[in-house]
Amino acid sequence: MSTRKKVLAIVLAGGEGKRLMPLTADRAKPAVPFGGIYRLIDYALSNVVNSGYLQVVVLTQYKSHSLDRHISSTWRMSTLLGNYVASVPAQQRVGKRWYLGSADAIYQSLNLVRDEKPDIVVVVGADHVYRMDFSQMVDAHVDSGKACTVAAIRQPISEAPGFGVIDVKPENPSEIREFLEKPPNPVGLPDSPHEVLASMGNYVFDADALIEAVSKDAEQDTKHDMGGDIVPYFVGQNAAGVYDFKDNTVPGSTARDRDYWRDVGTLSSYYAAHMDLVSPMPVFNLYNLDWPIFTSVGPYAPAKVVRGDSGWQSSVYNSILSPGTVIAGGSVSESVLSPTCFVQAGAHVSGAVLLNGVRVGEGAVVRNAIIDKGVNVPKGVQIGVDKEADVERGFLVEDGLTIISKDQEVPA
Repeated sequence: MSTRKKVLAIVLAGGEGKRLMPLTADRAKPAVPFGGIYRLIDYALSNVVNSGYLQVVVLTQYKSHSLDRHISSTWRMSTLLGNYVASVPAQQRVGKRWYLGSADAIYQSLNLVRDEKPDIVVVVGADHVYRMDFSQMVDAHVDSGKACTVAAIRQPISEAPGFGVIDVKPENPSEIREFLEKPPNPVGLPDSPHEVLASMGNYVFDADALIEAVSKDAEQDTKHDMGGDIVPYFVGQNAAGVYDFKDNTVPGSTARDRDYWRDVGTLSSYYAAHMDLVSPMPVFNLYNLDWPIFTSVGPYAPAKVVRGDSGWQSSVYNSILSPGTVIAGGSVSESVLSPTCFVQAGAHVSGAVLLNGVRVGEGAVVRNAIIDKGVNVPKGVQIGVDKEADVERGFLVEDGLTIISKDQEVPA
């Protein structure tokens, strides 16, 4: 049975995150805060440890200091039974180079696999928001007899050009016939012609097969990509299966949130995922304590909502207020406020994502915006109201959103 298999989990956290700039100007993509008190890496690691896998390595690379610090201070386990979450930077073990791709990251870190000697290797990305029990995928992988299994989620066939699509064998929909990168004219699923299976960037491998595959890939002129190169290698050997995300049942999930999966690799998708959280009936439920998202919050006082100067009433609805946040006579709606944010009297914050320590001054307006850490919005200033004025002040405006960088000065 798969429960007796020794499993090593590898989290790929070395992405540069260019599409999330400027949020990634000073941090790695998996270290970007999300959902108030969390970082993106917390969602991947929570899925791994909730699945029962407690030997975990996190492969880091770009601007990894804050990510390494978060992992070392938050993801600490008892070593008595050999449990660990280890952050491993690019070490140039095979040459003077950075990781050339996700497959090369694993190739350069094969010493970790050989030292641990697992039967199974679970490989997951660190830039998606979802819940998944990987132990169920491992069970399906072992039962299939395949050397490689790819997790996939059903998407409308019209959206296929935006994904890596898994073309399955009609006679056996659990086997991969071909891996198609952003196909213009894909074929629908045998049981659902209007849908395709999109790769989730999560994989399960027999350990010896993975070692062989990435070692061969290292000798070839490829992009050294897990989806683009390693999966087709196994497909060519008729050794690749697919795991349909709809078959995954997470404890505490409901019919509304069980199939939720969000790629937050762009500013617009990052913002949209936050808006998912604050809806009255969220499609992603942070409050599922049967499958918790773990993190550490810090020594902050509880959030507080009080009257402001001159008796201004505070108003908060459809929003998330993190510890240490104070609303003193301001109005907050459909927004996510990270720890130690402060909204003063008469200020209006709506449709906004405020990261740690953002201060919104008296009478200021923040609308449809993402504001990074440590920004002070002065008294009476308007953000996100006049997009042309935002651009003139040096702010990024993209897809109807105004984005202000970490510690960026906001003119009064």
